Amino acid sequence: MKKSKIYMALLLLVIFTVSIFLTACGGQKQAETGKTEQNSSSTGSNSDSAEKEPILIGHEVSLTGDASMWGQSEENALQMEIEKINNAGGVDGRPLKLISYDNRADSIEAVNVAKRLIEQDKVVAIIGPAQSGVANAISSVTEEKKVPFIATTATNPLVTVPKEGELRKYAFRTCFIDPFQGTVAAQFAYDKLNARKAAILYDVGSDYSSWLSKYFEEAFKSLGGEIVGKEAFRSGELDYRAMLGKIKQANPDIIFIPTAQKEAALAAKQARDLGIKATLMGGDNWGSPDLITLGGSAVEGAYFVNLASLEDPDIQGFVKEYRAKYNSDPVMPNPVMAIDALYMLVDSIKRAGSTDGTKLVEAMEQTKDLKVLTGVLTIDPATHNPLNKPAIIQQIKDGKFIYVEKYVTK
Repeated sequence: MKKSKIYMALLLLVIFTVSIFLTACGGQKQAETGKTEQNSSSTGSNSDSAEKEPILIGHEVSLTGDASMWGQSEENALQMEIEKINNAGGVDGRPLKLISYDNRADSIEAVNVAKRLIEQDKVVAIIGPAQSGVANAISSVTEEKKVPFIATTATNPLVTVPKEGELRKYAFRTCFIDPFQGTVAAQFAYDKLNARKAAILYDVGSDYSSWLSKYFEEAFKSLGGEIVGKEAFRSGELDYRAMLGKIKQANPDIIFIPTAQKEAALAAKQARDLGIKATLMGGDNWGSPDLITLGGSAVEGAYFVNLASLEDPDIQGFVKEYRAKYNSDPVMPNPVMAIDALYMLVDSIKRAGSTDGTKLVEAMEQTKDLKVLTGVLTIDPATHNPLNKPAIIQQIKDGKFIYVEKYVTK
């Protein structure tokens, strides 16, 4: 009898345990099914939660290497401005989120970054790159995927119009282009510096340097000036004395050196060592503290064309905010060009009422009289370049970059 009772008790215990286990499993299965349904509905286009999902904006720039000072400053500026936009309610009720990757100013790496931003991160647009060659490289990806990019300081005309009659539909920029920059440099040299004889020292291995020297030469000659010397070196060369010796014999009033800051500083020191007294002038690649650090007294008094300047009266509010947040100066001109690009993108999203790439491009092409950080932005739909964007003339004086004036070609 006792055994029978014990047996029955054990049987009841087993039945009770099994029932609890089955109930628990059924509840877990219901919970998992409910979760899947909730996730599915949250991604629906008409749900409230979808409207609050962040708008993902890609940013590809050099965060390491020689160009990192500009890239890091770009990223800082964009993060600061996006924080302000989000604090004010975002865009159409949705916050913005910046996804930045280092492209090392390398074309191959830039293509990989563009693919990652578009295919994995699902960004609606890309701000950057900064370099023309890098921007040209990623266009193969953005055109295929129909996702626009807005270059910040890529000044080569081929970025948006690779050949006459052809337009890259998904490529835009907020900076002026090299024909304009070369013309500004020539006109300023001729009209403001009274230069009548000019020489050019350029890097034949750089598209930026080669094209800018060409545009300067054409514009200077059209004004009635004379090019008395034009000497080329190849990227990586460090000794320009033989070329500068020939230039010295031509006795120019001005030497135009459209190179990166390191080459320009070295050329300036060698020119002064040779006793050349001509005024030196360069392009926007000169806008780095390295030019002064490396060039020292040799670059004193030199002029260059830039996209932006710390001393520009129109951006003092931004400069003050940046200094307060990061305890340093923004490295010009990239940060302000990037913010102009952000404003252009936000305005286009609002007007398009969509983040679809095709609709965004249509809105971008219609950007007109938009108030941006550097002034007013209007995009030429035929070239995707800004219209009538002024240049900044700067001079190196007492070891500092000095704002001279805003300059618009005549």
